[in-house]
Amino acid sequence: MAGKRLCRAVSIALCIAAGACPASARDVPVISRQISDFRIGSSQTNFGSLEFLGGLEMVSSRALFGSLSAIRFRPDQKHFVVVLDTGQWLTGSIERDAKGRLSGLSNVEITPMKNIAGRSFEGKGHMDAEGLELDGDRILVSFEQDHRVDVYPDPGFADSGAIATLPILIPRKMLSDNRGIETITVAPASSPLKGGVVIVSERGLDSDGNRVAAILNGPLKGRFSVARDGSFDITDGAFLPNGDLLLLERRFNMAEGIGMRIRRIKGGDIRPGAVVDGELLLEGNFNSQIDNMEGLDTFQAADGTTHIILVSDDNHSILQRNLMLEFRLTEQTAHKASD
Repeated sequence: MAGKRLCRAVSIALCIAAGACPASARDVPVISRQISDFRIGSSQTNFGSLEFLGGLEMVSSRALFGSLSAIRFRPDQKHFVVVLDTGQWLTGSIERDAKGRLSGLSNVEITPMKNIAGRSFEGKGHMDAEGLELDGDRILVSFEQDHRVDVYPDPGFADSGAIATLPILIPRKMLSDNRGIETITVAPASSPLKGGVVIVSERGLDSDGNRVAAILNGPLKGRFSVARDGSFDITDGAFLPNGDLLLLERRFNMAEGIGMRIRRIKGGDIRPGAVVDGELLLEGNFNSQIDNMEGLDTFQAADGTTHIILVSDDNHSILQRNLMLEFRLTEQTAHKASD
């Protein structure tokens, strides 16, 4: 988008002028403000099967900080990897207060991503990273504009170029420049997809107007679609342990304003040729602590409950915010293995 590119260009110019744009920005300082209420002015914490646990609003003096597109947590539920749609890796860890609520970020580092030729690029034409998944000894990243899924080694991704590119099974003519593969996630090995890699487009449409998606490998390899509902676009997703898929969606237009929601797709419905839809778990609008919500991940806490983390993309705009929100899934079916 023109406005987004302008904000990025201004940020780069200011960064260069200040001499603060090294090839590798280590020890990125991040200041965080705690968010206690999801609904502005309300102490409500329960929203259907989700419980709001708290959140953060984050700022940094480093111009590269922002534009968070996707987040994945390590098994320790503390350290994380993020991709920025400006072609950067961001790594760090979350901090919690005495009550277990998110209180800040620490050990934050930003490094430029490299393509399969080992090159880094400023701007969004070649390295517009949108989706991210940790898959054993590799990290999968989906890119739009130059639509692809690249594979990076893990550990070593921050210093390495991509080592492979996966076939995406979706014709590129179905993916517009800025509405490409926003979601990449790996299904549980115990699910019907048997650990298959799943991608979902933001607004790549099939002939019936539904969002195109694909299972890239495994016994159910092939394309499927996600039913489009209203003016929401898909921005990320992650599987629950039982094989159900959570999808994060966002909306922004002058008529309806800003919005976000989380839908849950039954794992058994995901198969080649299907058009899947799911129940609405959460919806937020201008009365909620949301912004341009782009990233979603899930993890199992020490008590066995499923936590959901959301992050926003501020587009490097002074009118937007970098947010991290945490919810707990209160129902127990998320923890049961699929039949």
